[in-house]
Parts: sequence; structure tokens; C-alpha cells
Amino acid sequence: MANIIKAIKSGHPPTLLSAFLYFDVSFMIWVLIGALGIFISGDLGLTPAQKGTLVAIPLLGGAFFRVVVGVLVDRFGPKKIGILTLTLSILPLILGWLWADHFISLLVVGLLLGVAGSSFAVALPLASRCYPPEHQGVAMGIAGSGNSGSMIAILIAPFLAKWLGWHAVFGLALIPLLIVLSIFVLLARELGVLPPPMPLSDYITLLKKRDLWWFNLYYGVTFGSYVGLASFLGIFLHDQYGLSPVSAGGIVALSVFAGSAVRPMGGYWADRIGGVKLLMALYLIVTIVFGVIATLPPVWLAVALFFIGMSLLGMGNGAVFQWIPQKFPQDIGLVTGLVGAAGGVGGFFLPTLLGSIKGLTGSYGVGFLICASITLFCFVSLFFRIKSEKKDAVEVQVKGEGRVRVEVGFGG
Repeated sequence: MANIIKAIKSGHPPTLLSAFLYFDVSFMIWVLIGALGIFISGDLGLTPAQKGTLVAIPLLGGAFFRVVVGVLVDRFGPKKIGILTLTLSILPLILGWLWADHFISLLVVGLLLGVAGSSFAVALPLASRCYPPEHQGVAMGIAGSGNSGSMIAILIAPFLAKWLGWHAVFGLALIPLLIVLSIFVLLARELGVLPPPMPLSDYITLLKKRDLWWFNLYYGVTFGSYVGLASFLGIFLHDQYGLSPVSAGGIVALSVFAGSAVRPMGGYWADRIGGVKLLMALYLIVTIVFGVIATLPPVWLAVALFFIGMSLLGMGNGAVFQWIPQKFPQDIGLVTGLVGAAGGVGGFFLPTLLGSIKGLTGSYGVGFLICASITLFCFVSLFFRIKSEKKDAVEVQVKGEGRVRVEVGFGG
């Protein structure tokens, strides 16, 4: 804890606080439809596939807007674009409050809520640029733990919806949004050097880099699973185990809190032992967790497994973003936007998959088994990545010594 406090003091704490609050309220708004999913689906009589699609649409919208916002951040700076995205997020809340009353109109609201989901491309560059390289893992982990906003929405929204109706919850969300917008304008500072705008050819070159696509995969799985479960878990617990909306919301909120609370530790341990090693361990354990959940165990065991799984996925999110400034120090805004977009696509995939599988087979088990196979693939790919990097390091050393050798065990 003392080391984390020291790391926080090494940069600009007010900006870090602004990034955290910005991320927190944006996340709260982004997952609001998922938090209200049981009430909305019950009111509109949605099918399992429609339920999955509805809660997944904001995540897909976030994937799209993150790319756009990532480009804008690199050109105009994170503070200006942060103010813009907070202001634009007012619109879908008003529409959800006063206009949306059927499935299609809610899809429109959900897509526009994706603007709030673009917050990754603002909060993380804002935090990282106001801290030295050796403490960026902690800074970005703290800013990223603002995904606890999803916990606030999931915990409070069901109570408000039961009392006032789900439409009113969209209107009430305007209050914290406007408060955070005011704080962000007053406290956030753009520190560090803003990179010059990149020509289109540089964007194309960046997209050709293999490391970027591996980051997309790993974050698409860690964050995608995390936010996808945050949006869909309440519906799953209600449909599979018959839990009330409030009870399901409390369980989901606890799991989401665990994932966001340990995210800074993911960045911290990635700074110490390396992101690859940490992610390998996390993916392996999450594979086991998803595999057991696929058997649809008793509710007490399922809840415990989701708590563990969400915690590990939260650490994985911190580990992935600790890695990015090391690989792409001059392109943080664009890369975080692209990688964040992959996380949104992963988040869209999980609820859609689970809802569709439920509609086709009558069971969620196969869907979770597919999730387990994907995390297992990530573990295997990282395993071979380590072997490949060791081989490259040995070859460089051997060439430097002017000798030719064959290294057994790393592919020759």
C-alpha cells in the first residue's frame, strides 16, 4: 500500500482523480441498460436472444466510438475530448427517460450510450501522461478502476426502478453526470507532451503491427468478459436461478466491485513480474472457472465462481494496459482506443452468445463452455509467446557473440 501511495504522489493526483471520476460515471451510464435489463425485458416481454442483444448493444457502440475518440484524443488532447464525450452522453439519458418505450428505440439509446463507453480512450491517456513511466501501471490501474461505476449502476438502478420505474432511472443518471462534468472541467490537466497528429498512413502502419492485434485479443477477452458479465449476469441469475432483480443486482454489484478493486493490483503486479506471466496465470484460472460454471452448479457455488472470475478478469484488465505504454509510447491514445474497442466487441460477444445459445438449446451451459475454450486459447498463445521471446533473446545473444548455435526447446 505504501508503494502505491508513493506512486500516486509521483505525478498529478487531481488529474488522476478526474480521470477516475470521468471513467466511473461513464461506466455507470454505459452499463445502465444491463443494470435495468430484468425490468426492461419483463416489461417488453423480450426473448433470450433479444435480452442478450439489448444489453450488448451499448458495448458494441462503445467499441465503435472508442476508435473515433482515440483518434481525437491524439489530435486535440484528452481533456477537450473528455468534456465533449461527457456532454454528448446527456442525449441518450434524456431519450431513455422520455422517449424509448420499445425494443428498437432502446437499441438506439443503447448505441448512443456507447459514447460513454469510449471513456477508455480519454481516461487512460490522461492518467498515464501525468505520471512517470515507472508508475504508469499503477496510475492507469487506478484510473481504470473507475469501471466500478458499473457496480454503482447495477447496485442502485434496480432499487430505483422498482420504486420509480426504469424510465426514471435514465433521468436520475443525469445528476452524477453533470456533477462529474463540472469536476472534470475544473481539475483535469493535460501534462506531458501531446504527440503530433498522425497521418493516415501511420494509422495503417499501426494496424499492421502484430502486437496490436494480440492486445486486441487479450483485452477483448479480459475486459469483454468482465463488462459482458456485468451487463448480463443479472439476467442469467434471474433466468437460471430465479433470483429477484434486487438480489441479482446485489450479487452482480459485489462481483463487479471485486473486479474493479483489484484492477490497480493487476497493473502493480504486472510492473513487478511482467504482464505476460500474470496474464497466463489469470487466463488459466478463469478457464477453470468458466468450465465449472458451464455445468450450471448450485447457486451458491455459481456466485462464488463469478466473484472469483470477475476479480481475476479485473486484474487482467490492469495487466494488459500496463503493457501498452511500453510497446506504443508515442501512440497511447490511438492504441488504447483500438484496444478498448476490442474490449467492447468482446463485451458485445459474450451476452449475445449466451442469449443466443440459451434460445437455441434452452441452456446457458454451452455458452460458458465456449467462453472457457477462448480463455484457454489465450493461455496457450501466451505460453508460446514466452517461448518465442526467449528464442529471439537467445538468437540475439548468440549473434552478438559471433557464433551459430541451435537452441533446443524453443523451436530450433
